[in-house]
Amino acid sequence: MPGVPGVPGAPGRTAGTGRSPGQVAWDRLRGDRVAIACAVVILFFILVAVFAPFLTSLQSVDPLTGTQADPYTTHTELLDLNGFPTEGTSSAHWLGIEKGLGRDLFARWAYGARPSLVIGFTAAALSTALGVTFGLVAGYVGGRADRIVSWLTDFFLSLPLLLLIVAVVPIVELRFGERGSLTAEQTSTIRFWVVMAVLVTFGWMGLARLVRGEVVSLREREFVQAARAIGVPTRQILLREILPNLVGPIAVSASIAVPAYITAEATLTFLGAGLVEPTATWGRTIADAQNSFRSYPLWLWPPVLSISALVLALTLLGDAIRDAFDPTTRR
Repeated sequence: MPGVPGVPGAPGRTAGTGRSPGQVAWDRLRGDRVAIACAVVILFFILVAVFAPFLTSLQSVDPLTGTQADPYTTHTELLDLNGFPTEGTSSAHWLGIEKGLGRDLFARWAYGARPSLVIGFTAAALSTALGVTFGLVAGYVGGRADRIVSWLTDFFLSLPLLLLIVAVVPIVELRFGERGSLTAEQTSTIRFWVVMAVLVTFGWMGLARLVRGEVVSLREREFVQAARAIGVPTRQILLREILPNLVGPIAVSASIAVPAYITAEATLTFLGAGLVEPTATWGRTIADAQNSFRSYPLWLWPPVLSISALVLALTLLGDAIRDAFDPTTRR
């Protein structure tokens, strides 16, 4: 019977423990050193993004310019005739300055974490909400609703994401003003929302299919049939009876979506279809530094290593969450 301790498959219980699957998964995660290390890495980058102004202010005032470093101010007086910095790392510029424009690289790195994290986590949250909603409706209601959701899923999966973004970005920009009439800040803001909207629009299909399959199985279980028989409203059945049993798959899907979106944002910016100057972003820095990585590696490697570390930590944490919710896994 559902809810009875020790009965295999009973929702909300784990055999012989009297604890919910969420409690069991949390206990497993707390004992997983890899998951804890990954969480620390993710928390580090979140703190860097949140406290970027404070971290930048810790650098000394440049004695030559007499100013505090920020991600936007150019210092051509610190460059030679070829555009290379005349000084390396210092107390005023912890990672040196940018070739060509002389902007502070540490400030560009700290502020550059913001777009990636905001797009990654926000797009993952919104696409997860869409996927869960469509999956619940399709799996529980069935019939025409199921066919419509399945058609939408197949339609969106058939569209090439990268080509669509490249085509949509200039069209949306033209809707807000004629070519050349928008400032760089306005263009970057428009692209920020366009990239996020496209990622959300094309990111819900996999989770919707997963949730639909689980709901189709759960709707025939005894506890759902009993709730129907006593007249429990459909909304309460979905939210209180079925949704709690889908926490594991949803958490795993969301944890995998975040690194995918962060990588997508950096890739699109690198290709020129994402954020533009003067917005500080890791993808933009990598695009600017790719041709100078031999002569000035300090420009390229901080954002490259940061993206790699963040995506790896998120991916490994997602694997740990998946294993924690898997009742057949013993870690």
